[in-house]
Amino acid sequence: MIAAVVVTYSAPAEMLDRCLRAVVGAGGIDRLIVVDTGGAATIAADLADQVQMVATENRGYGAAANLGFAVADGASSIVLLNDDVTVRPGWLDPLVAALHSDGVGAVQPALLGPDGNVASLGVEFDRFGAGRDIGDGLPLPVDRGPREIDVFTGGAVLFDAEFLRTTGGFDERFFLYYEDVDLAERGRRLGWRFRVVPSSTVEHRRGSSTGQREQETRSLQERNRLWNAFRFGSAATVVRSTWLSLRRLRHEPKDVHRRALLTGLGGAPRRLIERSGAMIASHGSTVPRTGMEAT
Repeated sequence: MIAAVVVTYSAPAEMLDRCLRAVVGAGGIDRLIVVDTGGAATIAADLADQVQMVATENRGYGAAANLGFAVADGASSIVLLNDDVTVRPGWLDPLVAALHSDGVGAVQPALLGPDGNVASLGVEFDRFGAGRDIGDGLPLPVDRGPREIDVFTGGAVLFDAEFLRTTGGFDERFFLYYEDVDLAERGRRLGWRFRVVPSSTVEHRRGSSTGQREQETRSLQERNRLWNAFRFGSAATVVRSTWLSLRRLRHEPKDVHRRALLTGLGGAPRRLIERSGAMIASHGSTVPRTGMEAT
């Protein structure tokens, strides 16, 4: 059984509706679950029998996704989608085929922007530990076959249910941003592999869900970049990542950069303890799932 989990937070009704209709129209999904963290989601009457709505408080993207995974208990694989993603016909079969290989825990489609160019073929990192989308702004590659990647993007990804079980899903302390990076890094340390399948395409209207919360978005991105560097990066990456945050204190909005630095460094001791391997190479029962303010 294949389940799909769509996480939404105060999305415009037409955006969520477009996402759900595309999933239903493309077929192949046995259960479609919407996790509403903003209390504003509505499902059109003609979709009501095909969509299971779960309402919850806003504890972040990872927490909402984890709840959706729990509701989808019994599925052999689970798709996670942002509400600003529109799948295209034929998108699912190539992902399922690529997932059915030893040690593959997650596969993602090619995320495309409205212009048809690539938005993401996975995630890579610069020297400061900042994640960036592979292929961003480029045309789709000529070779559309599956390829290995180190980190998938959480905006559209198909998981093996066993991968989610052994990793425990997302670390909810990240709240938003880098929770997919953290999950992939922990999974790789458990021996899981990941793929991108460019023959599967979806459209992603980036920023549609978070564009009105710019300062909070910046603070979370900065804090979580530091957390990820301390948990997984080399010593050189940790130094460069911290130095970048210090340099940003000279620029506006200074209070946002200051808060991000303080909360990032405040969580650093725990991230350093976790990088020892006791929690990274562990099952979900030992992965903390607190909230946005936890360290």
